[in-house]
Amino acid sequence: MEFVILACIVIGFVLLALYLKKPNTNFDEQIEQKDLRITQLEKECIEKETHLSNLNKQLEVAYAKTEAFEQLKTEKAKLEEGVKRLEIERNNLKGETISFQKAEEGRQLESNKNIAAAVTLQQSLEKEKARLNDERVKEKEVLLDKMKRKWSEHEKDVQNHIQQICRNNIITYISQEDFPHPRNKPDNSIEIMDQLVVFDAKSPANDDLTNFPKYIKLQTESLKKYAKHDNVKNDLFLVIPSNTLDVINQFHYNIGDYNVYIITKDALEPIILSLKKIEEYEFADKLSPEDRDNVCRIIGKFAHTTKRRIQIDEFFAREFLDTLSKAGSQLPRDILENVIKFENAEKLNPPMEKRNKQILTKDLKDQVDKLENEMQLRAIPKIETKIDFDQ
Repeated sequence: MEFVILACIVIGFVLLALYLKKPNTNFDEQIEQKDLRITQLEKECIEKETHLSNLNKQLEVAYAKTEAFEQLKTEKAKLEEGVKRLEIERNNLKGETISFQKAEEGRQLESNKNIAAAVTLQQSLEKEKARLNDERVKEKEVLLDKMKRKWSEHEKDVQNHIQQICRNNIITYISQEDFPHPRNKPDNSIEIMDQLVVFDAKSPANDDLTNFPKYIKLQTESLKKYAKHDNVKNDLFLVIPSNTLDVINQFHYNIGDYNVYIITKDALEPIILSLKKIEEYEFADKLSPEDRDNVCRIIGKFAHTTKRRIQIDEFFAREFLDTLSKAGSQLPRDILENVIKFENAEKLNPPMEKRNKQILTKDLKDQVDKLENEMQLRAIPKIETKIDFDQ
């Protein structure tokens, strides 16, 4: 700005000098013109200064605008960079969303497959359950039919068994028709030392066994019609089916004048053989009290051992049946199929009984001793220590 003012002053002096070189025709006019020119120049200088001031102000405004523009430009660059980052983040999030959607669709599809498989499995299980229930019902019906058929054939079966025992051991069998007392005829009887031993077969009337023990007790009292005869032994036997043992809680009744023993078909042979043992004494009335006690003790031991064996066999039969039932219902299907394969591959060969070959007590004792020695070596406890039946 100072440079412009100085330039204006210099120009003014130059013009003044040029004017002064002209001929002084009219000095006053010249001076007046000079004054006017100076005034005009001063006015022009003032205008120039004002214009210069305006230009400076505009320059300052433009400079300020330039700084603001640069700042805005910087902010714009930052915003553009932020927008780019946001676009990148948005694209990443969009990609993750698409991945999540695809994963969710996959999970949903897998879930639908699992639900369908579960429904199919449930339907299969329900069908299998229904089939097993039908099989159990059928098995129970078949078992009940077998039991009823066995009970209906019990009397004839006992008769055939006693007759077979008598034939094998040369014992006199007395049928109902040959029983010497016509008014009272038991199902079966045998003759031992001129005495008749009565074996009466009894079985339930139906599949309800709740009243069977009471029925047996009443039958023991009705046996008095046989025991009152002199030639009938006062030890009488009621033969019941083996599958009714679990409802019987008393196997011996002392009625006063006679005794009644509750036995099964399996106990017939040892009891009859024990009774036949008495025939080894030619004169039973000459037996000493000690010999009589020994005979009674042996018979009692046979009876007790037979009943205990029947109880144990019946106990294990129920346990084995229960275990087989659980195996059929609780084992997985593939394992059960393999079990059946192994079962079909197994075979048991118990010793065969020959008619003319005697089973020696010594051989049986040696086998038992050998088995006990093996159990001791393997630290296996005896079975009887694990079972507790009422005597």
